[in-house]
Amino acid sequence: MLPLQDLLAELVRRPSVNPMGRTDIDPAVTYEARVTALIEHEFRNLGCPFRRQPVAPGRDNIVATYEPPATAPFHVMFEAHQDTVPVDGMTVEPFGARVEGGRMYGRGACDVKAGGAVMLTAFARLVRERPAGSARVTLAFTVDEEHSGLGVQALVDAGPRPDYAIVAEPTRLDIVNAHKGVVRWTLETAGTAVHSSRPDLGVNAVYRMARLLRGVEEYAQQLQGLPPDPLLGPRTIAVGRVGGGVSPNTVPDFCRADVDRRLLPGETPEGAGAALEAFLKTFTGVDFPFSLVRNSAGCLPLGPVLSGDLVKRFGAVIDSVTGGHEVRGVPFGTDAATIAAAGVPAVIFGPGDIAQAHTKDEWIDLSQLEPAAEILFRFACGK
Repeated sequence: MLPLQDLLAELVRRPSVNPMGRTDIDPAVTYEARVTALIEHEFRNLGCPFRRQPVAPGRDNIVATYEPPATAPFHVMFEAHQDTVPVDGMTVEPFGARVEGGRMYGRGACDVKAGGAVMLTAFARLVRERPAGSARVTLAFTVDEEHSGLGVQALVDAGPRPDYAIVAEPTRLDIVNAHKGVVRWTLETAGTAVHSSRPDLGVNAVYRMARLLRGVEEYAQQLQGLPPDPLLGPRTIAVGRVGGGVSPNTVPDFCRADVDRRLLPGETPEGAGAALEAFLKTFTGVDFPFSLVRNSAGCLPLGPVLSGDLVKRFGAVIDSVTGGHEVRGVPFGTDAATIAAAGVPAVIFGPGDIAQAHTKDEWIDLSQLEPAAEILFRFACGK
């Protein structure tokens, strides 16, 4: 088994970019196969049972299970995703794993290859030492977390159903027990294309979209006025990208906008979409047809209801290593919500800070790696 920092470096050096529907990214860096191969190599070296779970062509979850020497007091799943976001605009070598000033730089170093490395390190220690009283531990590395969540859904559909789940994301070694969900749509308007010298003969789809976007902006203000969640704050909606037309001298016959809606516990993607569409249909100046189509699986919201016992037990272990921790909610989504929706108490935990995730110089504070691995090992020992 590679030492922890070396393992992280090897993971960072192996590109696993999720193209997220794009077709302009070099295939040499896309998808998770290179990372999956490394994890399989480590599992084989440990001699523990594992399985690949095909999710999409060339994209496999990989899952291993540690069976303790005696009856397990509980069954916990450690879960981390293998993929990263793209590397556009990065100012550090994305796959260099450069170490400087106590930090390792590279795409995925923070989100979430450090979390995966500490989980694999804790798991390997369990396999080697087989401590008395230890839990049954399933370690799952999933694909496609950054885009559609196909990997975690396949994992949940296939089982197992553990008693608890700990999902790797950068939390500064705190516990996250709640987060917002997300649903994304494509908003589209149609028009009639004509030469731009006679715009009066056509219908401009961009102008139509402009009216709809004013409606989205007003709807965003309306959401801000609704009661917020005590942990997560208000519901939000944002437009992230707009595009339409084919040339400056052609009146555009189409326009599309990508819309991102953050959900609170109790909300559903279907309900949020219906509410937005109904609002826009009655908004001043929208007297034309439009479409609102969901464009990704998104992510469910996570509430704290199921995880109270887990938070208490896991928090006591964190305190034994670091001396203290916080329990908090976050605005970003994770695989934990899908796991919790299957009835498994789930929390989010890992080294690093979300402020460094997806950035142009992504990095991880290396001093958090060993404590994180120790915390996971102690929890799995039933301590």
